[in-house]
Amino acid sequence: MPSFVVDLLAAIDGTRLPADRVQTVHQGRPLLVRYDLEAIRRCVSPPDLTKRAATMWRYRELLPLPDGVEAITLGERITPLLPAPRLGAALGLSDLWIKDESMLPTGSFKSRGLAMAVTLAKHFGVRRLAISTAGNAGGALAAYAARAGMEAFIFMPKDTPVINRMECVLAGAKTYLVNGLITDCGAIVRNGASKMGWFDCSTLKEPYRLEGKKTMGLELAEQLDWTLPDMIVYPTGGGTGLIGMWTAFNELRALGWLKSEKLPKMVSVQSDGCAPIVRAFAAGERFAKPWENAATCASGLRVPSAVGDFMILDAIRESGGWAVAVPESRIVDAMRQAVAAEGIALCPESAACVLALEISLREGRIQGSDRIVLFNTGAAAKYLEVLPLDLPVIHEPAQIDYAIFD
Repeated sequence: MPSFVVDLLAAIDGTRLPADRVQTVHQGRPLLVRYDLEAIRRCVSPPDLTKRAATMWRYRELLPLPDGVEAITLGERITPLLPAPRLGAALGLSDLWIKDESMLPTGSFKSRGLAMAVTLAKHFGVRRLAISTAGNAGGALAAYAARAGMEAFIFMPKDTPVINRMECVLAGAKTYLVNGLITDCGAIVRNGASKMGWFDCSTLKEPYRLEGKKTMGLELAEQLDWTLPDMIVYPTGGGTGLIGMWTAFNELRALGWLKSEKLPKMVSVQSDGCAPIVRAFAAGERFAKPWENAATCASGLRVPSAVGDFMILDAIRESGGWAVAVPESRIVDAMRQAVAAEGIALCPESAACVLALEISLREGRIQGSDRIVLFNTGAAAKYLEVLPLDLPVIHEPAQIDYAIFD
């Protein structure tokens, strides 16, 4: 199958770079992959996709796989799009859906991006990978690096969830806890790249994680019969998921595959303990100032400074969407409410989106009949520290008084 990549585009100033060699960033800012969409239109159509295996790789024409290159894969399935009627009713919404990314191989949406990044890194002859991570991305890099037979170095804040630490160690990655935030981890990777021969796979520090994340939008369009919802509510840390989906929707519209020209409003959700995108959106700014003393139980949202900040803000504004900061103190309760209502194990980042819906409804930004898709970006079970359990113990099971259950 041919590759349709034309070149790479610098998001900050439009500079074009060749795609046939290792590339990272331009002026410290991200690169985007550009495709020959007209050639893709002539080569494939939506009905062709349904004949292929139900994995993210079915969209190969819109992915940067070079000719003859096989993907580094752990079986990245099409994730389910599930109705959420009870949670929706509790919020006052009649058409709420949850796309459950926890079904991916490493338990989060990070599988998509790291599968793509590791595949291209191996193709270009890279041997040593490194990443700064809030948790899930580190676990995904460790797994895909192991699958590819590559060396991985993981740097994460010392209070990163224990499950994330464990999955990195199990996969054989050289894993380090850092006394600081993800930005401090990023500085270690950035400053050590040339000395250690590391290739930086951190958020938007290479072009291809974004392309993997793009498949969330491609899948969603196909699952909705090539229509799109009125709104997508998405937890935002580094922002690759939101940027990737917005890129996918624009490519689909250019291809003529969508049944309507209307694209969804993109709603970016953060905790009030770390909300640089929300603050910049409210101030009408294109670049976000770093957030001081970032703190949230939703580790994926604890990104005080995003390299793709202007891309996130551009996508929100172009879509007619908005950015919401939710009360940190209510995230765990929202998590319990959502899981109890639907049985879908929402992570704290996605539980924040439940609160964002509540706030946006109260502010009149949402109509109760809007079709809304909330993304569950990871499995609740990866956040053991978030919900401490103090369960009642039955000490004498043979002498139990069943009245205690009333």
